[in-house]
Amino acid sequence: MLSMSNVPTDTGERILRAAASCVVDFGVDRVTLAEIARRAGVSRPTVYRRWPDTRSIMSALLTNHIKDVLNEVPLDGDDREALVRQVVAVADRLRRDDLIMSVMHSELARVYLTERLGTSQLFLIEGLASRLEVAQRNGSVRSGNPRQLATMVLLIAQSTIQSVDIVNPILDTQALAAELTHSLNGYLS
Repeated sequence: MLSMSNVPTDTGERILRAAASCVVDFGVDRVTLAEIARRAGVSRPTVYRRWPDTRSIMSALLTNHIKDVLNEVPLDGDDREALVRQVVAVADRLRRDDLIMSVMHSELARVYLTERLGTSQLFLIEGLASRLEVAQRNGSVRSGNPRQLATMVLLIAQSTIQSVDIVNPILDTQALAAELTHSLNGYLS
């Protein structure tokens, strides 16, 4: 799903685009700053002026990529069902995304799945919490701390993304989306 159709004009965008192509081609764990610079057509000092290291580039890349996917799947209402539809659609897109799935097979994923929340995860939690507050006010989401509910929604959806390959013999794409929808609606009701 990694699109190369938009030609980046900004140097930072070129660097992130180059980093994305490296991740898809080599996997996150084998991406080097030198290769990113080469593919972006810039010097290593040019990259270092924007990011201190490869991990920082990966963080910016993932956050921007997640934001782009969210923009592709707009929220079509302010109730629980609209929110759940959006979460399921975003999870489905991310499960089919070359960049995200390459990251899922990396050491970096282990860090963000077991040790700490990353920038993109925190961004998702804050966005979900805001939307959950609105849905709580209109009565379609149960009471509770919106940030805590949002964190649990993230964990549930993230689990379907990271486990898609191992459960595919039991839950194909449609069944996985249906079960995720059921799980989230039940949890938030």
